[in-house]
Amino acid sequence: MTIREMQIDDLEQVMPIEEANFSIPWTETGFFTFLIRDDALFLVAEEDGEILGYLGILISFDESEITNVCVAEKARRRGIGRALMEELFRRMQERKVRVIHLDVRIGNTPARNLYESLGFVQDGLRKGYYDLPKEDAVLMSRTDESVPKR
Repeated sequence: MTIREMQIDDLEQVMPIEEANFSIPWTETGFFTFLIRDDALFLVAEEDGEILGYLGILISFDESEITNVCVAEKARRRGIGRALMEELFRRMQERKVRVIHLDVRIGNTPARNLYESLGFVQDGLRKGYYDLPKEDAVLMSRTDESVPKR
């Protein structure tokens, strides 16, 4: 498996994964507008030419916010989400990003467990943030102490 930056051509494989996993999926145009931004980074996990998962992040100086993390259902429980996150951490450290924020559905226990195992801590709650179904968002962050404050 390789992890690399997402390209516009990857959207052909990314969109079915997005649509199968989210009740309100991003559109292809939505992905495109982020892929061309200088302050965004999207990664894909690919194996034998097939995209198995992806993630995106927006970067603002020494902080960042994960916009989405998704692994195809058939590829779950293989460490793909962890591998994507670990590559993201490496790249954020190179860019001197100290803090990574994210939000996750309160009921998404597998994702919350993964994030906690990667050093994220819960630091807030947004009531009724998600729709279809209506659900709270758990706010989490991870600070890399090895990156000096700017």
